Amino acid sequence: MALAGVENAAWDLQSQMERMPLYRLLGGAQDEIGCGVSLGIQEQPEALLANIDRELAAGYQRIKVKIKPGKDIEVLEGIRRRYPSIKLMADANSAYTLADAELIQQMDRFDLMMIEQPLQWDDIVDHATLQSRLHTPLCLDESIHNAHQAGAAIGLRACRVINIKLGRVGGHHEARRVHDNCVRNQVPVWCGGMLESGVGRAHNIAMSTLPGFSLPGDISASHRYWEEDIIDPPVEVSSRGTIRVPDTPGLGYAVRLDRVDALTVRRKEWTDTLSLATTGTAATS
Repeated sequence: MALAGVENAAWDLQSQMERMPLYRLLGGAQDEIGCGVSLGIQEQPEALLANIDRELAAGYQRIKVKIKPGKDIEVLEGIRRRYPSIKLMADANSAYTLADAELIQQMDRFDLMMIEQPLQWDDIVDHATLQSRLHTPLCLDESIHNAHQAGAAIGLRACRVINIKLGRVGGHHEARRVHDNCVRNQVPVWCGGMLESGVGRAHNIAMSTLPGFSLPGDISASHRYWEEDIIDPPVEVSSRGTIRVPDTPGLGYAVRLDRVDALTVRRKEWTDTLSLATTGTAATS
């Protein structure tokens, strides 16, 4: 994640120097992206359904729900009973093993867009075995850290969808390599979220304009997570569940330095010895 932060900042600077939107520098082709939401496990089914009601009313195009053993089949049944045709996916966060294959096969009847990361992050072979037993596409998330791993997963037919997270793969350069590998193999991708503040969210928006991002991502409005974001304007989602991509140089969102300063709990300063020796000045951060 640290690598992604530094590299993505360099992409932003480059796009400002070239006076073009970051998404165009990356090779993006979409000026509006579709959005979905991710909802956590709830103790009471009624609470989850109420959350889904709220997010659908807000316009989000796809609902992702977390599942785990004991909170899976009945949960999905309840959702499909109320919403038989919404775009629905399930995220297991590695909660299952291959021994649960028969249970996971029962999820085929729920017409899910995909089941995300049902097995352990390093179980690409077991994912391939599981995918061969399912009609529902598997999506790999934690398993994919670079383009090589994406290629291996695709070659083994371990998945039919890949989730790309900038923080997980180390920045835009590797994200584009993963994306391009998937496009060559006709595997759709989408953008996963890591509870980013506005700056990270803006980078996700730019990445999601690449042509292979054909599925709604986990890029929701700023207000879903933050009372006050660190960018201006905050990210907003339309009533159609879309985000309009800014067409101004760089990220397209201004960083609120006053807000960053107010939230800063520790500051580090360093001296550039070369600069100090040649100019008598110090560089600080």
